[in-house]
Amino acid sequence: MFTIFLAAVLPALILFWYVYSRDITPEPTNLVFKGFLFGGISTFVSTMISGPLMTLGAFTQEPTTILESIKTAFFGAAIPEESAKLIMLWLLLRNCRDFDERYDGLVYAASVGLGFATFENLLYVLSAGAGWFAVSVSRAFLAVPGHFAFAIVMGYYYSRQHFSWDEKEKSSARWKMWLYPVLLHGAYDTICFVSGLSESLNLILTFCLLWFCWRLFRHTRNRIIAEAADNASGSGYYADHRDFYADSRRRNDGGGFIFGGRDLFGRDIEYYYKDGDNSVDEQ
Repeated sequence: MFTIFLAAVLPALILFWYVYSRDITPEPTNLVFKGFLFGGISTFVSTMISGPLMTLGAFTQEPTTILESIKTAFFGAAIPEESAKLIMLWLLLRNCRDFDERYDGLVYAASVGLGFATFENLLYVLSAGAGWFAVSVSRAFLAVPGHFAFAIVMGYYYSRQHFSWDEKEKSSARWKMWLYPVLLHGAYDTICFVSGLSESLNLILTFCLLWFCWRLFRHTRNRIIAEAADNASGSGYYADHRDFYADSRRRNDGGGFIFGGRDLFGRDIEYYYKDGDNSVDEQ
């Protein structure tokens, strides 16, 4: 039983350590743990959103066409789950004095997103019976990194709306911190559902899904390194961190999400704090 539990939890812990270890001023462990708990709670919150949507006929649990697959991907998964995670992230950070740097948004969003992924992973792995190993491996390489990537995008825009002085930018970020994770999550689940409709399409769409997850991971990694570099360069401490992240940022520049070049969201991903760190203390 311990092995099964470890297989379900370990992928999320590894991914969280990846983002947490790059914070030059690490967040309090009690808040991080609280974020994981909030993420677990968000699985129940999401069912409170998806349940009424299914009752209204917005989607079906077993799609049989491509259109039904798209509807189920968005109304049955992406919209309820990302909305629930955003609600819990807001509850976590609304009066949080430790949320004082842009990079913190990535850390706290990752804790909520991976808390959701961990609890969901436990449900899938424990219910798989004798096939728990295959389920845990497939989810470790696809579903858990997917939730991680969606959370990083959400956290990036959550920080943007929190720290930006420009009201237009803040208003735009409020929509994007929900819309972009929903679009990415919906695209991911659409590929999953459609691949199960046809044996002839299954292999092709499986490769598409793997490619999508790989590009999403690369984009997420670059986003983390770039934010950590900006966070370190705005600090008066840890010169070795600044040098490390500055070098990593140079090596990771130009990695767009689809075909390289510009990043996933074009100008939105440019460094929007031109003068200083624009942390809470500066404001």
